[in-house]
Amino acid sequence: MNKDLLKLTPAAIWKHFHQLTQIPRPSKHEDAIQAYMYQFGKDLGLETEKDAVGNIIIRKPATPGMENRQGVVLQGHLDMVPQKNSDKVHDFTKDPIEAYIDGEWVKANGTTLGADNGMGVAAAMAVLEATDLVHGPVEALFTSDEETGMTGANNLQPNWLKGDILINMDSEDEGELYVGCAGGEDANILFTFENESIPEGYEAFQLSITGLKGGHSGMDIILGRGNANKLFFRFMKDAYLDFDVRLASIQGGSLRNAIPREAFGTILVTSEYVNDLKNFLQKFTQTVQSELAETEPNLKISLTPTDMPESLMDENTQINLTDAIMACPDGVIRMSDSMPGLVETSTNLAIVRSEDNNIYVSCLMRSSVDSAKTYLASRIESLFNLAGANVDLAGAYPGWKPNMNSPILKVMQDVYNQRFGKVPEIKAIHAGLECGILGAAYPNWDMISFGPTIRFPHSPDEKVHIGSVEKFWEFLVETLKNVPVKA
Repeated sequence: MNKDLLKLTPAAIWKHFHQLTQIPRPSKHEDAIQAYMYQFGKDLGLETEKDAVGNIIIRKPATPGMENRQGVVLQGHLDMVPQKNSDKVHDFTKDPIEAYIDGEWVKANGTTLGADNGMGVAAAMAVLEATDLVHGPVEALFTSDEETGMTGANNLQPNWLKGDILINMDSEDEGELYVGCAGGEDANILFTFENESIPEGYEAFQLSITGLKGGHSGMDIILGRGNANKLFFRFMKDAYLDFDVRLASIQGGSLRNAIPREAFGTILVTSEYVNDLKNFLQKFTQTVQSELAETEPNLKISLTPTDMPESLMDENTQINLTDAIMACPDGVIRMSDSMPGLVETSTNLAIVRSEDNNIYVSCLMRSSVDSAKTYLASRIESLFNLAGANVDLAGAYPGWKPNMNSPILKVMQDVYNQRFGKVPEIKAIHAGLECGILGAAYPNWDMISFGPTIRFPHSPDEKVHIGSVEKFWEFLVETLKNVPVKA
C-alpha cells in the first residue's frame, strides 16, 4: 500500500492535504484543525482572524501590479464526515486518516478520506503560501462545522470579509463549474416507548443490514442505492405480521447527510417460529438482492443469536414506528424541469436510533425550490404526527439561485477553454454548498464553485482522482491571474 502522498503533483496541494489527514477533524471536533490553520496564517506573516464559531480568515495582499483587481475569497470547510466500515477500528477524534495511492486515485483505509473538503482547503493554503503566483487581494475563508449544520456559514459576520468574488472549492467534478445549489432542512423526529417484559419462550437475534454503499445524501441520491433503515423495517413489517417478531432496539445510520449503509437491531421471536423466520430471511434477502443487484452487489442481511435484552419496545410503538418508516418518503422526489438530469427535490431517511426509552429518527430534505422543500417537510411532519411522534423541523438553509450573467463565470469559462481546449460544463448541484448561506450574508458577491474529481464522499469508498487535482490547481492559478479589474 503506497502511502507516500508527498511524491504526488502538484506538490503545493498534496503536502497540505497530507498534513490535513494527520489532524483529526470530524464535525464538532475541530479545535485542533482550527488551531493549526490559525497558526499557519500567523507563521506566514499574514493577517489572520478567528471568530466565535471557529471560522478563520487569512488575508494575503495582491502581488505587485494586481492591486486594482477585485478581491477574491477562496472558501472551504475544515471539518470532514466521520464514516468507517463496521470492521474498521478507528477513532476519528484521535486517529489520523490512513490515506494511500491506488492507481489514479487516492483513497483511505476503511474510512472516509476527507477530500471533501480537504482538497479545497489545501488549495487555499497553497495559494497563501506561494511566492510565485500572480493574483489580486486574496482572503481565505475556512468555515467550521459544515457537514452537520453549516454552523460556520450560518454565523458568518457581515462586513467581516472585504472581497468581491467568492470561489467555493467544495464541488466534486473537475471540468464543471457550479452556479447553483439546493437548500435543505432537517426533520428531527422523536418517538417515546414503554418497556415491556419479555415472556417465556422467546429467543434473541441481531438483525444486520450491511454491505450497502451509502454515500452523500445529495450527490449520490440519484444513484438509487439501498437505504439500510428502509430495508430493516421492510423486513420487520412482514416478520411481525407473520411471526410476531418483536423489536428491542435499533441502530440504523449515523449521519444526517449520509445515505445509511448499515442497520443493526435486536429482535425477538418465539422458539416455534425460529426456523420459519430464518427461511423468510433467506427469501427476503434474495428478493432485495435481486432488486438492488446493479446498485448494491455487496448487500448482506443476517440473523445471529445474541444476548437476551432486558425488555422489549411496547407493541403499539413498534407498529407505529414500522408503519411510519415504511411510508416515509426517501430518495428522489422530483427532477428539475429547467436543468435536465438535476435532482430538484429529495429526502434521506438518515437515522433511526433507539436509546433508553426514545427512538430518534432523522430526515434531511433538499430542494432547489424552497416551496417544494417546505411542502416535503410538511408531508413528513404530518406522517410522523399521525404515528404519534414529536416532529421538529429545523436547520433550514437557502439554496443558491444560478446567475448565468456572472462575470467570474465568464472569466473561468474563457480561462478553462484557453488552458484545456474545451468549455467547462455549467451545472447546479443537489447538495448544500455554503454559497447559498454565505451569499445571504454578502449579497454583493459574485459566486462560483469548482473542484477536483471526488467520488463517493461521506462513505468509506471516498476517493479523489490524482490527475484532476493537477488540472484543478492549474485552473485556480490561471483564474486568479485573470480576475476582473475593480469597477
